[in-house]
Amino acid sequence: MQTLFKKITLNCGGRLISLEKPAVMGILNITTDSFYDGSRIKNIDEALKQADKMLKDGATFIDIGAYSSRPGAVDVSIENELKNAIPVIEAISKNFPEAIISIDTFRSKVAFEAVQAGATIVNDISSGDDDNEMLATVAKLKVPYIMMHKKGSPQNMQHHPQYENVLLEVMNYFTEKVAAAKAVGIVDLIIDPGFGFGKNIEHNYQLLNALNDFQIFGLPILAGISRKKMIQKIVQSDVQHALNGTTAANTIALLNGANILRVHDVKEATECINIVNATHGII
Repeated sequence: MQTLFKKITLNCGGRLISLEKPAVMGILNITTDSFYDGSRIKNIDEALKQADKMLKDGATFIDIGAYSSRPGAVDVSIENELKNAIPVIEAISKNFPEAIISIDTFRSKVAFEAVQAGATIVNDISSGDDDNEMLATVAKLKVPYIMMHKKGSPQNMQHHPQYENVLLEVMNYFTEKVAAAKAVGIVDLIIDPGFGFGKNIEHNYQLLNALNDFQIFGLPILAGISRKKMIQKIVQSDVQHALNGTTAANTIALLNGANILRVHDVKEATECINIVNATHGII
């Protein structure tokens, strides 16, 4: 199931970014509660050092979040989210003007302040479900919008998630959300099936296997699989030793049409993309 036309460019703050070749989004978390400690940043100096490494390793995007969305995560006030995220965005934007910064938030106020500080993409795990002002805010900001599917909240989403047909339900969800986003004037949309967000192991792998079906929307597809439980359980390892499994899953995602890999390990994801590109004659 494929559409005849797929949008493969994003307007990020006046820069036209092509996704004809898949790109890497590096994860940079300004929180102590993220599930992988390798992505946690404690201060601006650490953030700048990590951003520099990600850019040198091949990242096109840097995704900055100050609210952990891992299963069972504690709630964070909007004040603390702003206090932690905005100074880091400002510092990275100033020191690395070539960086394309994404703000990982479900709150419209945080999205607005982040874009004023230098972010040029909004990455929303709730696709506007958790903040009624989000879609209108993104439309006014005129930035690309990553819409993710989740079921429940980070506090309860992994408590026995159930679907009659996970692929059909997620596809129907995006049919409604894409229409709503376009209706308010959002031009650049990216869809993220939300691996690990209200899905069990079987659900996750059914979606990964059927990722190519999401091509029907004619939009870039983001895969966020990096070091998640869906990897750890299959390879019988912990988060610290889930890189090899992540690379295998990322390869499947690329072969099934993913345009952006959101990862903790940028160098390895870049190498994965290069290998897949080589099989398509792109060297």
